[in-house]
Amino acid sequence: MTRLVINELRRALPRATIVAGGEHITAMPEFSLTDCQSLDYCVVGEGEETIVDLVASLDADRPIAEVPGIVYRENGDIVRTATRGRIRQLNEIAPPAWDLVPLANYLDSGLGFGVNRGRCLPVLASRGCPYECTFCSNPTMWTTRWIARDPDILLDEMLGYIEQYQIENFDFYDLTAIVRRDWIIDFCQKIIERGHRFTWQLPSGTRSEAIDGTVARLLYESGCRNVSYAPESGSPSVLKRIKKKVALDRMKSSMRSAITSGLNVKANIIIGFPGETHREIFETLKFLVEMALIGVHDMSISPFSPYPGSELFDDLRRDGKIPELSDDYFYSLETYTDLLHTISMSEHVGGRALGLYRSFGMLLFYGVAFTARPWRIVKTAVNVFSNRQESRGEMSLRDLFFRIRGSEAVAPPPPR
Repeated sequence: MTRLVINELRRALPRATIVAGGEHITAMPEFSLTDCQSLDYCVVGEGEETIVDLVASLDADRPIAEVPGIVYRENGDIVRTATRGRIRQLNEIAPPAWDLVPLANYLDSGLGFGVNRGRCLPVLASRGCPYECTFCSNPTMWTTRWIARDPDILLDEMLGYIEQYQIENFDFYDLTAIVRRDWIIDFCQKIIERGHRFTWQLPSGTRSEAIDGTVARLLYESGCRNVSYAPESGSPSVLKRIKKKVALDRMKSSMRSAITSGLNVKANIIIGFPGETHREIFETLKFLVEMALIGVHDMSISPFSPYPGSELFDDLRRDGKIPELSDDYFYSLETYTDLLHTISMSEHVGGRALGLYRSFGMLLFYGVAFTARPWRIVKTAVNVFSNRQESRGEMSLRDLFFRIRGSEAVAPPPPR
């Protein structure tokens, strides 16, 4: 789709300079330039400083080779300039120019990554992640340096959006927002001290090391309502291979604290990693039961997809287990959304078996969760058929209900 847009831009504006950036471009700049001849420059890594330097160089007709963080074509060859260091002063980056975007189209449609809790805007509190999970492209895109913004500056930005756009909820798109316990406590306390009322959530998956009873209570008191954890697997041996440095017992304790404090908790699970065995998948299924008994509200279980920029992608490419890069391959990365067609990258578990494990895992988790807490069945049914969903699972059920009814419209957002 992005390539199609770029090609259309080139046809409409043949003399324009077209620049692309982001996770995919950073992971595969040479491929992107070869695959899309309409593209002029790739910005690798963080782009705020690079794009300014690039535009200034183009405007002044200075050599592009002097701009760090750029990949481009020159005389038929692809040239990569020097690596640009990470931005260390996040507080000095200007906020997004939302006024240049038809923002109302998104706000009025209830669109967002997290649970629909009204007019929602995405924000970032930090960049990077200090961990090196082999299925993640973070080390390529951001390096392993985690940097957080000043809580006061972040909160000022959020309050400005509330006043300007009548925002009611914020989705934090951080790779992992909660790394330092002192930072999240400071941020929550500042929200509480200022006395403002809005909701916020962590929908992309976070770690558990800093979330104990005290932090969980502050999260809820400050307006946080939904937290996604990212254990990825319930098998210690798999966690070790994928370099996911997480203690499952510690995570379960953190989940209990979050649930006790009133937070709606979701967990993200991946199965079918290279080398994963049937026994290791059963360990993950056992962990699903444990989470359901703890009281985790929601869960997603997806097949592993080797994303460009990750260590596992490079390993699989080197071993010849990833075919020639093509549109079909990139479309296959989206099979995590398709319950009927599952591709397995494990030599021990086939695609059909992995799909069955996935379906059984969902039935197992929700079966145990509703059996242990039968009142949630009634609450879920009420939420699905009302304008107030509390979890992504409830939102999915509501969307399914509307599709079955043949409605062309997405389920309406909750009333303001």
